[in-house]
Amino acid sequence: MDDGGLDTLGQMIVGALPGAAIGHSIDFDQLTVTIQAERVVEVVTFLRDDPRCRFISFIDVTAVDYPGREQRFDLVYHFLSPVLNARVRLRAEIDETTQVPSIIEVFPGVDWFEREAYDLYGVIFTGHPDMRRLLTDYGFDGHPLRKDFPLSGFVEVRYDDAEKRVVYEPVRLNQEFRKFDFLSPWEGADYPVLPGDEKATDKAGG
Repeated sequence: MDDGGLDTLGQMIVGALPGAAIGHSIDFDQLTVTIQAERVVEVVTFLRDDPRCRFISFIDVTAVDYPGREQRFDLVYHFLSPVLNARVRLRAEIDETTQVPSIIEVFPGVDWFEREAYDLYGVIFTGHPDMRRLLTDYGFDGHPLRKDFPLSGFVEVRYDDAEKRVVYEPVRLNQEFRKFDFLSPWEGADYPVLPGDEKATDKAGG
């Protein structure tokens, strides 16, 4: 489908879902529809069932973190319509406390994708039958794909041969044993004069 057809499709979706779909754009030959997160079930049901759409194939759902924004997350869904040979992206802005309705009753395949978004970003989906972490361990602290999550994490995991079990310990970064030399070899480092270097110094001085 060309950009003209995508634009017509976007206008139709926004017009058919007043207040739920609030705008559309076309980027890189793909239609993006901006929606209200609390009405996502209504939107995806329309996209699946309306004969003008037939977006019957769910692809994925994830999030993008913009910590400088008040609504820090973009929640993003992707769907495919084999009838139209086109894809659509749904985008909703949410914050850390927004509870988003699960679309699992419309697309059962969303199950692990919503769990992953919860695990890695902290997005909460209401109505999901098994809203547990998926990729991180039991008792994991934080959400690793948030941009304010430390690269080192909060704990380190290792197998203790003496105790014959896996142990969790706070991350220790022993900075006092590190030496950081931010100077390049050509600027200001106090290196000893090597044999022959004194000739270059004499020429520069002369």
